[in-house]
Amino acid sequence: MRILLWHVHGSWTDAFVRGRHEYLLPVLPGGGAWGLGLADRDWPASVREVDLAALDGDAVDAVVLQRPEEIDEVARALGRRPGVDLPAVYLEHNTPKGDFPFTRHPLADQDGIPLVHVTHFNRLAWDNGGARSLVIEHGIPDPGQLYTGELPELGVVVNEPVRRGRVTGTDLLPAFAAVAPLQVFGMKTDGLAAATGIGASRLTSRGDLKTQELHRELARCRVYVHPMRWTSLGLSLLEAMHLGMPVVALATTEAPRAVPPEAGVVSADIDELLRGAQRLAANPEEARRRGLAAREAALERYGLGRFQQRWDELLGDLVSKPTRSLAASNNVPDERILVPARERKTP
Repeated sequence: MRILLWHVHGSWTDAFVRGRHEYLLPVLPGGGAWGLGLADRDWPASVREVDLAALDGDAVDAVVLQRPEEIDEVARALGRRPGVDLPAVYLEHNTPKGDFPFTRHPLADQDGIPLVHVTHFNRLAWDNGGARSLVIEHGIPDPGQLYTGELPELGVVVNEPVRRGRVTGTDLLPAFAAVAPLQVFGMKTDGLAAATGIGASRLTSRGDLKTQELHRELARCRVYVHPMRWTSLGLSLLEAMHLGMPVVALATTEAPRAVPPEAGVVSADIDELLRGAQRLAANPEEARRRGLAAREAALERYGLGRFQQRWDELLGDLVSKPTRSLAASNNVPDERILVPARERKTP
């Protein structure tokens, strides 16, 4: 099957493109959100960069949409309307923003494109209207049990913690830093110590490391702390569990489902979380034991095989169903619409 999708969420795409299909990623000379392509990722040869404007619409079997604007962009470039005469699903990565719990999904009340949520919490939190909605939980390529826990420190992975603030629990980091030194990994972590008032000896910003280096360095920390208040289930949490790290996490969004009690501490009580982090940082054997439980749970629920199987079932079901002709539905001649890249407006 030839599947069209944009490179929007790198970690999720990393798992998705390891399946048995051919994956077509739009690329533009300037890259950016609408033309990132491979972006130097080490992905299988079945992942191809394509010029969407020059792509034959018949070369695509299905499209995985991740932004509402992609529907019109695909129709304009390929002459096939997602959900009408091109099998399509809409993948929702995020928790709703705005007037929760009344936030209506942009694709609510349409019946041609199923909404796929990455967590059960997200499906519950969004108002999906009458659209068909389902959950395909994350899958993680297993990095292996790399945990050493040799450093009595707390590891945190978060992107843009200064800008995102309370969403990512940045305001909680000083309390955790008082328990044990922090190593913070992720994009735009520079300036975090100054922004939070944490002394340089208690917080090290490690920056955005390559995946293998991130896994190796994170696994040296004794405990993984997941202070997120209102994000979807961060893939960094699942990666840490795969590494064999014990977890201290806020009991928000999907975390209570993802982290079993034996894998660490999950609570909405910040004092309980701080006590748990302090105890695990001071007790290497307990930390290792709980990390093994975390890895076992992650392999069972968030393994790559289960993830790929669920997606294969859904996409196979969509492609096997007949679709209406876009031209017939609009009473216009069935002509291929291919707009040259120089003339096409990018959303």
